[in-house]
Amino acid sequence: MSNKSFSQNRNAASSVLAVLLLVVIFIACRGPQPAGVPETGTAWIGTWSTAQQLVEPRNLPPEPGLSDNTLRQVVHVSLGGNRLRASFSNAFSTSPVTMHTVHVAVSAGGSAIDPGSDYELEFDGNPKITIAPGTAVMSDPFPFALEPGSNVAITIYFGDTSPDVTGHPGSRTTSYLQSGNAVTAVDLPDAARTDHWYIIDGIDVLAPESAAAVVVLGNSITDGRGSGTNKQNRWPDELASRLRMNTDTRDVAVLNAGIGGNCVLRDCLGPAAIARFERDIFGLAGVRWAIIFEGVNDIGQAGGAEGSAAVAHDLIAAFDLMIDLAHAQDIRVYGATLLPFGDSFYDSVDHEAARTTLNEWIRSSGRFDAVIDLDAALRDPENPSRLLSVVDTGDHLHPNETGHRMMAEAVDLALF
Repeated sequence: MSNKSFSQNRNAASSVLAVLLLVVIFIACRGPQPAGVPETGTAWIGTWSTAQQLVEPRNLPPEPGLSDNTLRQVVHVSLGGNRLRASFSNAFSTSPVTMHTVHVAVSAGGSAIDPGSDYELEFDGNPKITIAPGTAVMSDPFPFALEPGSNVAITIYFGDTSPDVTGHPGSRTTSYLQSGNAVTAVDLPDAARTDHWYIIDGIDVLAPESAAAVVVLGNSITDGRGSGTNKQNRWPDELASRLRMNTDTRDVAVLNAGIGGNCVLRDCLGPAAIARFERDIFGLAGVRWAIIFEGVNDIGQAGGAEGSAAVAHDLIAAFDLMIDLAHAQDIRVYGATLLPFGDSFYDSVDHEAARTTLNEWIRSSGRFDAVIDLDAALRDPENPSRLLSVVDTGDHLHPNETGHRMMAEAVDLALF
């Protein structure tokens, strides 16, 4: 790597770190966040969320498009409860988005719903709302019998929408787009199908004050690459299932803040992790713990020995600052070691050295409140720079469904 390129790399990382320093000031100065006032002895806890980004052209909604049409999307929640609120985002769009009406119902599989559970949402008492560009909205609290670990259908009948769309491309869950107003239809058999989410942002549940959430900040592995479409078996889902089945942790929700192709130090796919840290960690309800499992894309795209070493150094600095920011919000932070990527398209001597440097710092620095050693759980003991063959999707970078389950099993539930 040339001296010029090395300097540009370090300057870019330093600039992003400077931006994050401003987050400290923002957090210190911001006032109370708008929300439905919880009842005594209860608190709003995120039961499902997804990290937002500007949707790339190839992942935009299929025909007939969102405007004046109906979109039904299915999400998998953590905690259950009887009172909910839902959020919707237009954060990355440049034009307003109008939702004529939004309904929530229990999913009956595929595009079908349980009609007896269908409920129309309101926003300040109105079913219709227009979301300004660069903003998000929260519904009024509403009654709903939500079962823990269940699937919920969110159906939106749109008015005018933005040509550039806010959403989450890596849904690993099928959405259904129907012409016209079909918001109360029990099923949408003729709908266009797409495995992406648009506009939907999160669901909170009114839960006992003892309940809390853990959020996982990550990239494609956390986003579910290698898990099964419509199986809801990403490693955070598997962790949520384990927590739910354990008496001492059954009131712990798991929120997924993974974005496929995401980097920590710069914008790759989606905003850089240090730039979205405040939104995707502190912006979620009831977060008590955060797991940081990021950095492989920064390392994999670094150039040469100098560039790889610089990226490892800057990742450590970024994680160090994230820990301080989270601790200032009384959030415990757990560091997850990066998985091996030997024989993948990221493999090189320099990249492996950077991964080793970062993992050793995560394990030994003492900066994290605890370490989740995913590397140790999934590496081949005969060849530690490679994944176990039984967990490898075949690209030697992303774990398969077995790997996602093993990652969740590597997490000590006593941490929660």
